[in-house]
Amino acid sequence: MSIAANISAIKKEIGTSNVKLIAVSKTKPVESILEAYEAGHRLFGENMVQELVEKYEKLPKDIEWHLIGHLQTNKVKYIAPFINLIHSVDSLKLIQEINKQALKNNRIIDCLLQLEIADEETKFGMDMAEAIDFLRSNEFQELKNVRICGVMGIATLTDNPKMTEEEFYELKTFFNGIKDTFFRKDPAFKEVSMGMSGDYKLAIAKGSTLIRLGSTIFGGRQLKAK
Repeated sequence: MSIAANISAIKKEIGTSNVKLIAVSKTKPVESILEAYEAGHRLFGENMVQELVEKYEKLPKDIEWHLIGHLQTNKVKYIAPFINLIHSVDSLKLIQEINKQALKNNRIIDCLLQLEIADEETKFGMDMAEAIDFLRSNEFQELKNVRICGVMGIATLTDNPKMTEEEFYELKTFFNGIKDTFFRKDPAFKEVSMGMSGDYKLAIAKGSTLIRLGSTIFGGRQLKAK
């Protein structure tokens, strides 16, 4: 199936739910992204800042760009002028830098807190106690140019769906808890970013609002276009 047909099939499967599809375009050439764009899709996710900036400069400006990979503080300035949502806030130091660069660009940048839900040391993210301390801190309360819109998590890479289901349940339960405690009156706090090509159906069943699909849309891994 074509990229356009894949997107159409996934959106039909999602139906009229409040789940949004992020097309993960890392390593994909501009031509493939344009095929998705011409099919009407506007939400794209990238992992690497340099690749994201290069694509932003070449592609239509009504694309909504999401940074879904680990973000280093020294790279924030490159995406601050245009990024729509940063999924991977995992420290106070990082969000302070995002706030600093957002202020320079006269913007409020939307962010998600990345929680460590996987049983893997290679994954990034705060544990839940750290996230609560983060939200309670005076340093966070002082930040005026960032907006926390929800949480993100990456499940363990496993063939055991029960394990994945438990990790997604844990993330959604934590989202509900901090919404009630910290964001009860904030309508912007509504996103649960979980689910990728191998587990997005389970993620939707467990309450995901943002699914991040790459190979399901674009096919297998490709070399980055020169």
